[in-house]
Amino acid sequence: MAAPGRNSTVPYSEKSAADLEAVFDVPVRISVVLGRTRVPVAHLLKMDVGTVVELDRQVGEAVEIYVNERLVARGEIVLVENRLGVTMTEIIKAA
Repeated sequence: MAAPGRNSTVPYSEKSAADLEAVFDVPVRISVVLGRTRVPVAHLLKMDVGTVVELDRQVGEAVEIYVNERLVARGEIVLVENRLGVTMTEIIKAA
């Protein structure tokens, strides 16, 4: 079965990463969510340097990885040469 809207005779399942070459240079925004919390505005206005904000996650719990605001994976925070990074541990399949 050919890909919709394409004049290709190669079945869609036989496409490779090379077929995506046209989009390789398209920038995307990647965000990693460490956790979330809700605070009243009054509390937010009282925050200062050193204020600790408690999040809804436990130490070691997976973080969420978003690409263009869409959840695509979960992972773990890692330290790479004094910088934070994330290792993907689970890929979220599109619905």
